Amino acid sequence: ITISTNWVIMKYVLILGAGSDIARPLSKLYAQGGYGVYLASRNMEKLARDAEDLKIRYNVDVTALKFDVTEIQTHQSFYNSLPIKPVGVVCIAGYLGSQEIAENNFSESLRIISVNFTGCVSILNIIADDFEHRHEGFIVGVSSVAGERGRKKNYIYGAAKSGFTTYLSGLRNRLYSSNVHVLTVHPGFVETKMTAGLPLPGLMTAQPEEVARDIFQAQQSEKDFLYSKWIWRYIMVVIRAIPEFVFKKLSIG
Repeated sequence: ITISTNWVIMKYVLILGAGSDIARPLSKLYAQGGYGVYLASRNMEKLARDAEDLKIRYNVDVTALKFDVTEIQTHQSFYNSLPIKPVGVVCIAGYLGSQEIAENNFSESLRIISVNFTGCVSILNIIADDFEHRHEGFIVGVSSVAGERGRKKNYIYGAAKSGFTTYLSGLRNRLYSSNVHVLTVHPGFVETKMTAGLPLPGLMTAQPEEVARDIFQAQQSEKDFLYSKWIWRYIMVVIRAIPEFVFKKLSIG
């Protein structure tokens, strides 16, 4: 990887899962804000196009990097290969998967857990150690409202996201004294490729650009927790308050 000397003093943000529908508008916001951007994902052809577009539009350095969150054995070398270490990382890696398949095929369960929890923990552990040593940086982890209570329609995905939420909470507690900010993002329904074909309620469904804007503003304001859309904060208060003997009889989408 080569970085132009024109951008040596630039601050970089690493976006993991950069091919996602939320990551693309978010990368634009960081580039527009003057950050150099590392776009990391599996689809290099798509990333290369996005990187070139951002370079031209915002006159910042944008580099496309091949990264697979499930290939844990490559994570340390991936991070070591970055010529300029980032001041921030946004982990948007996610895989909804199929609950129905996962119930009878553990390989699907394992993929859901690996993408949404295990792989994210692996790479963020590495980055957290670096940020802690440097006493600077920010970590943004995109979890989900699905992790706040198990529902029969997606409880394996929800369990992985619940674990990720708890991990981010502990990481925030650990890194606070080292001047490292950790933001947990809980999107509700978002109209993306991952949710294509699902019956999403219009008023409670956000667009990727809306979620990206919320994330950027929350990170810049050093918030600890974000719901997007904001209404989900109140929806989840109600859902968490339902007694278990009642909740188990419900079919909540």
